[in-house]
Formats: sequence, structure tokens, C-alpha cells
Amino acid sequence: MTGSTDRVLVIGSSGQIGTELVQRLREIYGNDHVIASDLRAPIVSEGPFEQLDVLNRQALIDIVQKHKITQIYLLAAVLSATGEKNPMFAWDLNMNSLLYVLELAKEEKIRVYWPSSIAAFGSNTPKNNTPQHTIMEPGTVYGFSKLAGERWCEYYHQKFGVDVRSLRYPGLIGWKSAPGGGTTDYAVHIFHEALEKGSYTSFLSAETRLPMMYMSDAIDATIGIMEAPAEKVKIRSSYNLAGFSFTPDELAAEIRTFIPNFEISYAPDFRQAIADSWPASIDDSPARADWGWMPNYDLRKMTEEMLVNLRSMKALVK
Repeated sequence: MTGSTDRVLVIGSSGQIGTELVQRLREIYGNDHVIASDLRAPIVSEGPFEQLDVLNRQALIDIVQKHKITQIYLLAAVLSATGEKNPMFAWDLNMNSLLYVLELAKEEKIRVYWPSSIAAFGSNTPKNNTPQHTIMEPGTVYGFSKLAGERWCEYYHQKFGVDVRSLRYPGLIGWKSAPGGGTTDYAVHIFHEALEKGSYTSFLSAETRLPMMYMSDAIDATIGIMEAPAEKVKIRSSYNLAGFSFTPDELAAEIRTFIPNFEISYAPDFRQAIADSWPASIDDSPARADWGWMPNYDLRKMTEEMLVNLRSMKALVK
């Protein structure tokens, strides 16, 4: 823990990552020291919340100064599949939000977390065991923004000493919130459909292998890199991060160990081309060596926990 004097702002707190990150940060720092913020107010909030359009630069400055913020987690973004439907807005939100936060961090000496993604890679990137440093030629607006964002993060660290830290997330799987429009979202939808219908139609082909991670591990990694001593964070663009890789067919087989009659069919759509340009597996050895990253979940453990928690949640809703 950095210290009880830290005050943390989470921008994009109502999204797939933010929902769980805010909860975990409040366990560490206390409710009053973690300010959640999003474009829309939450239905229920157990701590401070500020309604914020992150593209309103003055509103961002006002919130930071009002709460004496020392750390910012910038999670607001338009994801890959959604970004292809509205590319100019995706670029505007993804890039300008980061530049506003980096400028503010430079002036106010704030530690920043900003997530990159495997979308920053491209079809010419080595697909298996993708290294930390490699060819990066993304093919989506989301990917463009992540690659450009990585360069800006490193630039602000080198030129201005901004303490900015970043992870290249794989596909993230969690049960506490709805997915946000990404190409890997099938790996969340499939669990809901398995429980509700006993079947699922995948928008990716049976053999599309992608790197994935259970949300609990992603939150651990996110807080882990932010809590690491500055001298251990040696890469200031973005660290590769890996959990495990699987195909829709392999995930369906794992679900069948818990729901024997589960059936899957395939109807690939425009997201297939996006997935085909991404890595199949990731080498995250620099993150493990530099600041001690280590995942806790494999495919079996993740599948079991997803089904148990979703069953409980759906039972409560009924």
C-alpha cells in the first residue's frame, strides 16, 4: 500500500474493469479515499462518486483539485468492436482522455495507470508467445489508439518524469459486470448463455485461439504494477500480460464438464478478422521478472468460478 494519504480517482468506474477495481481499491485505501467517476451515475455507490465526461478537461481538473488526487486510473475507452462502428469518436475519446490526464499528471505530480491491450499488435506480429518488444501494426482504431497511447506514456515519463504505468491486457473475463464491446466478449457471453439457454452461437470460429485472463488476476496485476516501487517498473510504454489461451471450442469443452448438455455453434462476423490479427499467446516474462507478476487462475479454475458466481447472481435476480 502506497500510504493512507493517497487519494485515488478511477475514471470509467462503471465499466467491466472499473466495477471490480473500485471495490478492491476501497478495500485497500478506504471508501473515502477512492473516488469513482463515469459519464453515468451508478445505481448504487458505496463511496464518493463524481459524474465526469473525461473529454471535459476543466471538469477533470476540478475533480482532481477538489479531492487532492494523487493517483489516477484511466479506464474510459471505446473498445475494439464498438470502435470500428464509430472510429472518429473512438480515437477522440481514447487519445484525448489520455493526453488530458498525462498533462494533468505532469502539473500535479500524479501517478497514472492507463491500460493498453493486445489490440496494439497486428497481423505481422508473431502470433505465438508474442514478445514484449516486437512488430506492432494494429488494424483497428482501438489498436491505433493503444499503440499511440503507449508511445505517449513513455514520452511523458522520459521527458517530464510522469510516473505512468501500463499493462497490455488480454481478453478479460468476469461476472460482476457486462462486457464493454470488445472482440473477446464471447468468452463472457458464453457463460450467461450456457446457464440461461444451454447453448451459444459464437461470433468467432471454433479454432480462434486468443490470450485471456480472469478478472481477478487482471485486478491483481493492475494494483500490483501501481504499488510496485518505481525503480522496478522498467517499461513505461506497456507491459505484456498473460493468463492463459484457449479457443471457443476448448472453452465450450470446459463448460461441458459442468453443464454436460451444453452446445455451441459458430457464426463468425466482422470480429473474426480483428481476432485473426491478434496474438494467440503472450510472453509476459518481463512483468514477472521486474515486479513479480504471477497469475492465479487457469482455464478450469476460471470456468468453475464464473459458473458458480453467475448461478448465484441469477438466482438473486429471480
